[in-house]
Amino acid sequence: MSLLSDLINLDLSESTEKVIAEYIWVGGSGTDLRSKARTLPGPVSDPSKLPKWNYDGSSTGQAPGEDSEVILYPQAIFKDPFRRGNNILVICDAYTPAGVPIPTNKRAAAAKIFSHPDVVAEVPWYGIEQEYTLLQKDVNWPLGWPVGGYPGPQGPYYCAAGADKAFGRDIVDSHYKACLYAGINISGINGEWEFQVGPSVGISAGDELWAARYILERITEIAGVVLSLDPKPIQGDWNGAGAHTNYSTKSMRADGGFEVIKKAIEKLGLRHKEHIAAYGEGNERRLTGKHETADINTFKWGVANRGASIRVGRDTEKEGKGYFEDRRPASNMDPYVVTSLVAETTLLWKP
Repeated sequence: MSLLSDLINLDLSESTEKVIAEYIWVGGSGTDLRSKARTLPGPVSDPSKLPKWNYDGSSTGQAPGEDSEVILYPQAIFKDPFRRGNNILVICDAYTPAGVPIPTNKRAAAAKIFSHPDVVAEVPWYGIEQEYTLLQKDVNWPLGWPVGGYPGPQGPYYCAAGADKAFGRDIVDSHYKACLYAGINISGINGEWEFQVGPSVGISAGDELWAARYILERITEIAGVVLSLDPKPIQGDWNGAGAHTNYSTKSMRADGGFEVIKKAIEKLGLRHKEHIAAYGEGNERRLTGKHETADINTFKWGVANRGASIRVGRDTEKEGKGYFEDRRPASNMDPYVVTSLVAETTLLWKP
């Protein structure tokens, strides 16, 4: 195994200028990640300088077998924490050979919203709290739980330490450092497990979250553990997994921003059903009105209220400006969909 490890960790820069680019895209389910690698003649830091590529869409549920070619457009570059050196991870979106975004390409529609002059002028910031569950590979049961059995009440586990309370910390810390190495704006982690990406501006929030998810998938693959983004993988009396989305605009961050925030929240309430429909599959199992959520059919907001749809922080209330947190998105939400919909509703939509 030592020779294999040596080969995996070879520093290519010692013998060649060529680099490996791992092209990553979202598959047909809308939550699965796919990737494949190609060799480039030298280092690249601008995605527009990367070649487009194709893949077999019939193998990912994104094209029929008789016309299966789908084209990858490189959109964002990150350093590769697995191959290291000058090697890169490339976040791509997918198009037909005629240049039309395929139905599962949610990035293209989001990019249109984020390029709207009214949105650009407001410089929307996002901070996304990605919760997830680690499962034992052979039984698909949460890591640390007795097989076929249940743990005690959830109180002792949140942000805890100890062999009987914290499971998978090596995976979590590896992911944290790998994201920082990659250039992802990961701002923290906590023991739920959860990592936070942001503050990121506009479309970059989606690019960074998908890259962070890919890195976590790769690390759990190495560890022999299954990553689940299901909002409630095991039914019971415990919190589900969400992707709370923190949001602010230039006007919200300026003096008097609290009034802007309240108007934005009012608009979000008027489109509650549209947002819930776009906020992830299986979210009704999580948004029960218990376990620090509002009921899925109810919209309410409050200061420091973790049982609300929208939570405003105490600091925002005190300073009269800042940001708010949309607590409704599920852990399996598409960040391109959620971030662009929040911007569209608060900045472009006219009631």
